[in-house]
Amino acid sequence: MVLPLVLAGLSCGVAALADDAPVYPDKANLLVLRDGAGDEKPVESAEQWQLRRKHILANMRKVMGPLPAADRKVPLAVEVVEETEFPKYVRKKLTYAAHEGNRVPAYLLIPRARSGKLPAVLCLHPTEFRLGKGVAAGLGGKSDRHYAVHLAERGYVTLAPDYVAMGEYEYDPLANGFVSGTMLGIWNHMRGVDLLQSLPEVDGDRIGAVGHSLGGHNAMFVAAFDERIRCVVSNCGFNNFPKYYQGNLTGWAQDLYMPRIRTEYGLDPAQVPFDFPEVVAALAPRAFLASAPLHDHNFDVTGVEDCIRAARPVYRLLKAEEKLAANYPDCGHDFPDDARKVAYEWLDRWLKDAP
Repeated sequence: MVLPLVLAGLSCGVAALADDAPVYPDKANLLVLRDGAGDEKPVESAEQWQLRRKHILANMRKVMGPLPAADRKVPLAVEVVEETEFPKYVRKKLTYAAHEGNRVPAYLLIPRARSGKLPAVLCLHPTEFRLGKGVAAGLGGKSDRHYAVHLAERGYVTLAPDYVAMGEYEYDPLANGFVSGTMLGIWNHMRGVDLLQSLPEVDGDRIGAVGHSLGGHNAMFVAAFDERIRCVVSNCGFNNFPKYYQGNLTGWAQDLYMPRIRTEYGLDPAQVPFDFPEVVAALAPRAFLASAPLHDHNFDVTGVEDCIRAARPVYRLLKAEEKLAANYPDCGHDFPDDARKVAYEWLDRWLKDAP
């Protein structure tokens, strides 16, 4: 990292799940169910996997804090503050209400040429305190991060919101009842999906999420909790905790992310009740592409390989093996042309070409 079931629009009933799930010592051994006494049995059906998946989400919430209940939702009350026309798209700067007192700044890009409803992609930016959402929307100096623009030019409606304490977003999660910036981000991004589904230009059944670095794992986190997101691309976004800086989880434990990793779990990967093999598996059977450069100084590529290897049996069980993929470009912590080509074609495959 650099610094480093449906409830009224919320997916999979996560707000209703109890958080007393057992913790799994081996978080890469996914096809197993554990009870409160520590006894285990194999997962042999899709129905059993759903229970294991509920345990994963519950253990994520132990670290991230509870997902707000559906009754926290308020009308989006979108306010457009600026509109700029480009040859292939219109960019709208706006804010939307995630809950009372919390308005999220974002850029919305809508293709000018369109026929019928379009697929949409939530485009989550990397760590950038000054520009925030502007990085994905084309305002930053590194063009490889301009994926909201690239995808709008490719025929997608794209939404790029600010993450906690970045860009123009000033809402303090810990001062407003959230346990982590990560969970506030998940909630805000889910409300971003609500916004996309509300647009007349968007096919609400064809929504994806993409991000680089900070945005890469935030795309995974929101998709884990929101099954409306059909396809996810994470570039330079994760590896398993034991291989994140040789197990030093300080970067993950900042207040902007998940401070309980520090305060409750002592920065110890073995004590944190979830890990990224589980997050990847929780996306199944939806499409997931890990774009993991061979020389990423933040996320050791071997830790990404571990996660993909662990999640593959889950995708196999759900008869969705073709929906799990990894690309390992020969570069550092970047999103170069060849990696983006693979990523955009992956989004096309599952959001444009698939029924």
